Amino acid sequence: MILGILVALAGAIAVAAGAFGAHGASGPAAEWLKIGAHYQLIHAVAALVAIRFDARGPGWLFVVGGAIFAATLYLMALGAPRWFGAITPIGGALLIAGWLWLAWTMRGA
Repeated sequence: MILGILVALAGAIAVAAGAFGAHGASGPAAEWLKIGAHYQLIHAVAALVAIRFDARGPGWLFVVGGAIFAATLYLMALGAPRWFGAITPIGGALLIAGWLWLAWTMRGA
């Protein structure tokens, strides 16, 4: 199951990014790493819940949205141009869509 593998990798990346943000970075870079890790890890867990309830669509949105949201912050923390921050809301919008889709899916559960 590819989605499950991606969820596990997202969790691992989030922990690594959070650790780097807490112990190896400073200033805005540390904050970007911590925020990205926080959102990515929460949505990795949400994707696991979605998979458990056979809601793969929302699970995919959590994984992809979390990756876009977090990756743009991680890249800026590693020196990418600040305009990458303009991409971050795309990931956030996918995360919101995932929650709404999950709510719609759960209405009959």
